[in-house]
Amino acid sequence: MMDLKENERIDDLEYKGLKIIQNENYFCFGIDSILLSDFAKDLKKDSNILDIGTGTGIISILLSKKTECKKIYALEIQKEISEMAGRSIKLNNLENTIEIINDNIKNIEKYLDKNSINAIVTNPPYKKENCGVKNENINKLISRHEITANLEDFISHGSNVLKDKGAFYMVNRPERLAEIINLFKKYMIEPKKLRLVYPKVNNKPNLILIKGVKNAKSFLEIERPLVIYNEDNTYTDEILKIYNKK
Repeated sequence: MMDLKENERIDDLEYKGLKIIQNENYFCFGIDSILLSDFAKDLKKDSNILDIGTGTGIISILLSKKTECKKIYALEIQKEISEMAGRSIKLNNLENTIEIINDNIKNIEKYLDKNSINAIVTNPPYKKENCGVKNENINKLISRHEITANLEDFISHGSNVLKDKGAFYMVNRPERLAEIINLFKKYMIEPKKLRLVYPKVNNKPNLILIKGVKNAKSFLEIERPLVIYNEDNTYTDEILKIYNKK
């Protein structure tokens, strides 16, 4: 049995026996990470993946079973959270597949060679450093705001280690879409697939899922909308399928 620290719990991911350790004092994963792991499940077999800002390790842990990847490098700047993610990896016996890197994305070239990664996945902080109400909890603040690195850092350094024709998957907010596309193109990543996520069918989108490919030809596919809730506040059939409940 895994020893838990104060305020920690083990959550059942209800997918192929996977479990994860979470701490209520840190930023716990949300539906955005679940959607990104599903969006990126078309990864090629034997891929080497970089998960930038892994947090609890949720995306890396899910992708280890959703894909036939070779290796996942899970990067997390916060020491306590990276250590907790490491214990979740051990809990699931994934030490041979997932490797934790406790550092800033700005230093990723110290660990990975240029043009060595087949795919990148990231659920970055959505808010700029001086935007919105800031949480007094420093761990949650770093997870939500661009305190230690900004969107350009994620994309520029990610592009450095991404192979030619490698894929870059991201979940973010709709208001940052133009910035994401501009930065993708600045760092030789061509937007290839975009999906808007809506809370309900008559709402405005509150999330975007985007895939870019390094040094690819220009052609952007807009996928059909993804709606999370029915009008009675139950999950839609597609969300239930993503959660493996249908």
